[in-house]
Amino acid sequence: MNLTDYAGNIIRLTDERLSHIREHPEIVIHTEKMNETLASPDIVIQSKSDVEARLYYKHYSGLSVGDKYLCIVVKYKEKDAFVITAYFTDSIKKGDVIWKK
Repeated sequence: MNLTDYAGNIIRLTDERLSHIREHPEIVIHTEKMNETLASPDIVIQSKSDVEARLYYKHYSGLSVGDKYLCIVVKYKEKDAFVITAYFTDSIKKGDVIWKK
């Protein structure tokens, strides 16, 4: 499956990665929010631990897990971008801001 981010980049979400993400029970009922988070993030951070990874964050209120950010980790290779994982978190990791709403 292909998703599109705020800048028009095509990001692949493989069946294998989607299966991995759905192993997190809190994410299963919110997988539709992944496209929304990529297309309209609150902030995008350059990962400090992996120069090829970007972290897309969008804050959601009233979730089954409370008020949280959905973080989607996207790996950027030379001519490819793909989702590594997605998870809910209370805070945004430190790193260089690539884009902010």
